[in-house]
Amino acid sequence: MKDLNDKRVNDWLTPEGTRDLLFEECTAKREISERVTKLFENYGYSEVITPGLEFFDVFNGIGRTFPQETMYKLVDGKNRLMVMRPDSTLPIARLAATRLRDEELPLKLFYNQNIFMVNPKDSGRDDEISQCGIEILGGKSDSADFEALVLAAKALETCDEDYRIEIGDYGIFNELLIKYHCGSELAENTRNWIESKNLPMLDSVYDKIAEEDRTFAEAFKALPRLFGGFEVFEKAREFFKGEAFEKAKEFLKVEVLEQKLANLEKLCRNLSTVIPEEKIRVDLGLLNKKNYYTGIIFRGYVEGYGQPALSGGRYDKLLGTFGRYAGAVGFAVNVEAVARVLLKKDKSGFVKTPNVIVWSENPAMALKRCNELISEGFTAVNSVLECPKCTKKYAQEHNIKRVDIVDKDGKVTSEEV
Repeated sequence: MKDLNDKRVNDWLTPEGTRDLLFEECTAKREISERVTKLFENYGYSEVITPGLEFFDVFNGIGRTFPQETMYKLVDGKNRLMVMRPDSTLPIARLAATRLRDEELPLKLFYNQNIFMVNPKDSGRDDEISQCGIEILGGKSDSADFEALVLAAKALETCDEDYRIEIGDYGIFNELLIKYHCGSELAENTRNWIESKNLPMLDSVYDKIAEEDRTFAEAFKALPRLFGGFEVFEKAREFFKGEAFEKAKEFLKVEVLEQKLANLEKLCRNLSTVIPEEKIRVDLGLLNKKNYYTGIIFRGYVEGYGQPALSGGRYDKLLGTFGRYAGAVGFAVNVEAVARVLLKKDKSGFVKTPNVIVWSENPAMALKRCNELISEGFTAVNSVLECPKCTKKYAQEHNIKRVDIVDKDGKVTSEEV
């Protein structure tokens, strides 16, 4: 019988990549969501909610290829291919070009919703992720980038003071890739190796390529190594002035790379006037599988969680693929990731224990007493147990400090447990 019960329990577990949330997990998640969305509201952002189901073409149209293997797919009643929303930025770009088309830019929007992504087995990532995020559509790019970074830092700080932000510029990699006419497979592999900092593979492949094209080989090998504090900017400038780039000036505009670097340094130094410099890391090898980023790209980390708890960046071409041409920047916070970290550090703040449990033979009197207690600021739970003795035992087991017994005449007797 035990084996049969174990089999039934296993059959009733959640699908791989998903999980049930219980008790204080729900409280922590709701608390984090409320903190972050309150921050966005205070800065004048307006909330939007996009459908959990979207047309496949939203994520796989011209100029916006979302990896098919990461999407949950299904068909609707008309046999059209649909996906469960794997990303919030693309639907908001669609929304901006359709229902919000007549709204004047810039638009400042925020969302609090789930995304669904197929992640590799044993990756440690959930397939269903709760996100709170913002999108700034239109406006002056450097001002919008700065605001997005400041709000990203504030969102992390609102949740946990032990955080850091890593910042790079996808445009540097894109500029190199545009000038280096390699095949799409090598380009994608290069992006993956740089993003994952797979230095052995990157070196192995590009050491061979260096014999024919040293400039790009040296550049791609260098990007993931240009990581650290603000000293990275000087190291990068020296690299761009090196021998390999000197010979490439006729076909590679080094000044474009230097200007992107200068803009990124200005942004980071401005950010350091708002948050401590030690919380800012520069990473010129910071990339993302989502291929719509064009400018700054950033990730946020909290102590105790090895993967990014926040990610975002600038995307200047995405809205244009939906027919509305404007640059944009945004980010999203992984709410459940932050909630898990806070629960590991101190679960007590999220455990909600009632102040009083009320028992009466008359359910109406018990609930009337609960209402009285709640109006006085207490948290009260109505006992549905058989007797006062059972109720007292329940209170002891659940750390409820007081039991109120209401007799048939409405008299209340309070006992400390």
